[in-house]
Amino acid sequence: MISFRNHHANRRFWGFREKFNFVPKMRKIRTLVIDDEPLARARILKLLQSVEYITVIGECKNGKEARRQIENYQPDLIFLDIQMPDLNGFEVLQDADLTHRPFIIFVTAFDHYALKAFDVRAVDYLLKPYDDDRFFKALNHARQQILLKDQATLHQKIVKVIEAYEHQHSDNLSALEIRDKGRTFLVNIQDVYWIEAEGNYLKIHLENQKHLIRMTLQSIENQLDRNFFFRIHRSVLVHKLYIESVAYKGNNQYLFRLKNGDKVMSSRSYKDQVTRYLESV
Repeated sequence: MISFRNHHANRRFWGFREKFNFVPKMRKIRTLVIDDEPLARARILKLLQSVEYITVIGECKNGKEARRQIENYQPDLIFLDIQMPDLNGFEVLQDADLTHRPFIIFVTAFDHYALKAFDVRAVDYLLKPYDDDRFFKALNHARQQILLKDQATLHQKIVKVIEAYEHQHSDNLSALEIRDKGRTFLVNIQDVYWIEAEGNYLKIHLENQKHLIRMTLQSIENQLDRNFFFRIHRSVLVHKLYIESVAYKGNNQYLFRLKNGDKVMSSRSYKDQVTRYLESV
């Protein structure tokens, strides 16, 4: 679900790009070469020497060494042989502890692995023997995929900066002051999953915590951004971004399951608000 605020920040981002003709500069692609045959590794390394946007960060002669270097160096791109004596290429990817998955060009003498290679989202499949043109076609394809990923990442970062700026200059409530066991601290309003009225107090439900503050539900509702929070019950406000699912339970009532596992039931009198939410997602 894209909020109004996020949509506005996206428009601001694309306006920024258009106004300044902004195109992200292609960075060096950190590349790892993995093949148990020395001559095969040497050929790939020689071809990569002529490519200015490639930085070779290492070469590996077996699967265990490959797994260790992938985990340690987190390459952007790997040239990966499939048939190796200890671990094959698929086992290397399966066993590696990755914070991000590199782009993969498989290099092998066996064509029957092709379908399985694309199951693990390989960007290309070089069948030995291959000529230079085929090699550089695969490399350029990988480069385009990496550039698209980088542009998407940069876009997300700029959108977050714009959202943070707009949030700081908004009249909406941005944080709640919590007093608990003699200490006072702030909770970001965007970390609140739902809010429950209990007399003259509110129970603030976070992902794994709950806090009480002295305030009425009507008072806090007037200060919240309606693009994020809405009321589903006389005593309950829910953050839209944390809604996992909504199930109709009959009698104009809906069960909201939140991403932290909490379940909240709407009341019949708020059926219209729930319906509008469901139509918007």
